[in-house]
Amino acid sequence: MSYERKNVTEFAQELGLKPFLLYRWRKEYREKGALSFLGNGVQAVSEEGKKIAELEKRLNETEIERDILKKALSIISKNDR
Repeated sequence: MSYERKNVTEFAQELGLKPFLLYRWRKEYREKGALSFLGNGVQAVSEEGKKIAELEKRLNETEIERDILKKALSIISKNDR
């Protein structure tokens, strides 16, 4: 609706908003399109961000597995002595 109006400041005032807020929302919509305003605390994440999160998760799981194997090897080594 804000793009249909010529005077954004006036439109913001009609909605009971500060104009800077409406300008910020418009900018976010221009930059992110459909990923804007997902709501409920959901953040827009790019494909690269999703890939990074997945890789970080896999790395963490691998490190936990490695630590478990190190402890198991240590226990087995002590029992063989």
